[in-house]
Amino acid sequence: MSKLQFKMVQRNCPLCGSADDSFTFAESSVDLSKLDAFAFASRKVPEYMHWRLVECRRCDLVYASPAPAPQSLHIAYEQASFDSRSESSCAAKTYADFLPRIQRNLTDLDGALDIGTGDGCFLDELLDAGFVNVIGVEPSAAPIAAAPLAVRQLIRHDVFRVADYAPESLRLVTCFQTLEHLSDPMAMCRDVFRLLKPGGAVFFVGHNRRAASARLLGRKSPIFDIEHLQLFSPASVRRLVTTAGFRDVEVGSILNRYPIRYWAKLMPLPGALKRGLLALADASRVGRWALPLPAGNLFAIGYKPNFVSNRADVGSPRG
Repeated sequence: MSKLQFKMVQRNCPLCGSADDSFTFAESSVDLSKLDAFAFASRKVPEYMHWRLVECRRCDLVYASPAPAPQSLHIAYEQASFDSRSESSCAAKTYADFLPRIQRNLTDLDGALDIGTGDGCFLDELLDAGFVNVIGVEPSAAPIAAAPLAVRQLIRHDVFRVADYAPESLRLVTCFQTLEHLSDPMAMCRDVFRLLKPGGAVFFVGHNRRAASARLLGRKSPIFDIEHLQLFSPASVRRLVTTAGFRDVEVGSILNRYPIRYWAKLMPLPGALKRGLLALADASRVGRWALPLPAGNLFAIGYKPNFVSNRADVGSPRG
């Protein structure tokens, strides 16, 4: 992987558009010289670095400004390494537990898109649940290469672009642990609205900045990360989904189930101690045991109203 370089740009609040950046949540702690090939990988060992973070007092979002420009991010994600297939599989099974409650409200299971699909583990879950015409989109090459061939053929190697899909062609769109990474999450949410058939559903999972774990660990929480351009709360993620036009929105918390080794990876410990703990976990079956914990994640589920046409002005303006 080549040395990371970023063009930085100032941002207004990506949720409500407020230009008031006077409430600094935390100054930047980024040291590019300490980043490696996993800096923009999923479920990595945290570096405990973040860009300058601003708190929006209008919508309860914390966001990075200045932040890397979209093209800089595209390059960083394209080159990122991947070594977390077991964790990816665990996460997919956790998210799949929500599918029955969503399916009860869908008239068919034709057309599903997973944005930021990684190695495609959740695509398998969608197929097992009965969805057809399933596709994933993923900007990083390494997780796609790690996917089984049958699933790999369902993954588009690219960033998500609304023009790549037919309007009102999808029944379900999922996006897990990716909202934080987007330069414009509101634009993505509105684009998803236009791609969904009337009555279709969106299902997001992300980090909750108001969670007890984030309050307890402070800046040593792994949610404060160089990859995260914004962090949502229950209030701000609800605002995101409803402003984009979705209705019957449900927001709540998720109990994550991961191997003990992964939980050890996230712990804010000195480097030598963490490396020793991970080596011990690798050498022991205990490290592979799955343990459910409240990791501070939230979900949001919303539905496109049956009576709404796919007009270009749906969901506008912000606020």
